[in-house]
Amino acid sequence: MMTIPEIKTVCYVGAGTMGCANSLVAAISGYDAIIYDIAEENLALVPAKHAEFGAYLVASGYCTAAELAAAAARVTCTSDLGEATENADLVSESVAEELHVKRAVHRQLDQLCPSHTILTTNTSSLLVSEIEDVVERGDRFAALHSHLRSPLVDIVGGPRSSSKTIDILTRYVLSTKLVPLVLKKESPGYVLNALIGPVVTTAMMLVIEGVACKEDVDRAWMLHRRATVGPFGLMDQFGLNVVYDSWQYKAPDSATDLVKAKILRFLDDYVQRGALGAKTGEGFYRYPNPAYEQAGFLEGGTEVAIPNYALILALVGNAILLASNDVADRDEIDRAWTVGMSQDTGPFRLLDDLGIGAFLELLGSPASLLPPADVAQIRQYLSQPEQCENVGG
Repeated sequence: MMTIPEIKTVCYVGAGTMGCANSLVAAISGYDAIIYDIAEENLALVPAKHAEFGAYLVASGYCTAAELAAAAARVTCTSDLGEATENADLVSESVAEELHVKRAVHRQLDQLCPSHTILTTNTSSLLVSEIEDVVERGDRFAALHSHLRSPLVDIVGGPRSSSKTIDILTRYVLSTKLVPLVLKKESPGYVLNALIGPVVTTAMMLVIEGVACKEDVDRAWMLHRRATVGPFGLMDQFGLNVVYDSWQYKAPDSATDLVKAKILRFLDDYVQRGALGAKTGEGFYRYPNPAYEQAGFLEGGTEVAIPNYALILALVGNAILLASNDVADRDEIDRAWTVGMSQDTGPFRLLDDLGIGAFLELLGSPASLLPPADVAQIRQYLSQPEQCENVGG
């Protein structure tokens, strides 16, 4: 264990899934972890959540059983926020994904924490700039966003975040044997979620519009991306209620407004009957032992070319939009995808293999479900000479 000198104690605000997972990783890495939650019943569940997540970490090779056992002595739980923060060098907030709640929590944290404490939010959908103005310590405020059961950790500075704060957070993530991705600027969904979202949206629209069945969409993805699970299997893992809520509360947008009603109707039947995915035993597939894990699944079904092309366009097209908007460099976008999805090929490597000419042909084909404004921006980006030099022709 190689902890960094600036951080000894990390406070986790919120004893939900992410707070428990991240606190265990910190404790295994040699840091003292204090978990705060307003509800004693949530704190009572921490040992069971740590045991479940700890078993996964040992099985995946992240740590040994002995390291996991030793970590327990470095974890403390409390419902007293003052006690939780009095010695904190770093705070990681994972409360409800509601702006007014997060703003209220960080306003309180700013008042309670020692002056040197770095405050971070684990928000998955809100922007740093929507929260950080409630704290005085804007130079010590940033997003530190984890992906459950993935080593990828997003780091995003706010309008006032100092380079020193970003450096400390980057070294902290590295000290926990995870992979930091420092974005150039804030952007909805960071990088990985901003790529997964359009892929699963495209998958649902292919089924809604009668282009393919869900099994053939997943086969297309699994065959061509050499993946163990397709978009519908992924949504079952996320929880269909989570996917439904993300669409229900999605901010108005000219592109998503066109499909929002269709997707909510599509998901509503599953949500209403409690078929929420793997956690309930049924979603798009039945669990345990879903069909996509069975021998012969990839050999079944019909032609998967159109679903494959549509999914490629969603992935590569949105990667280009991220690069065009200067959220992250191409190599970092590819790294986010390969690390976050455990795949060997990122979207820009995929574009390189495909070639710009072939990609532009697909972009103008019926397989493209990208909004016209996005298509125009993608074409503009790919028309720049420097892009042609860096990507296969």
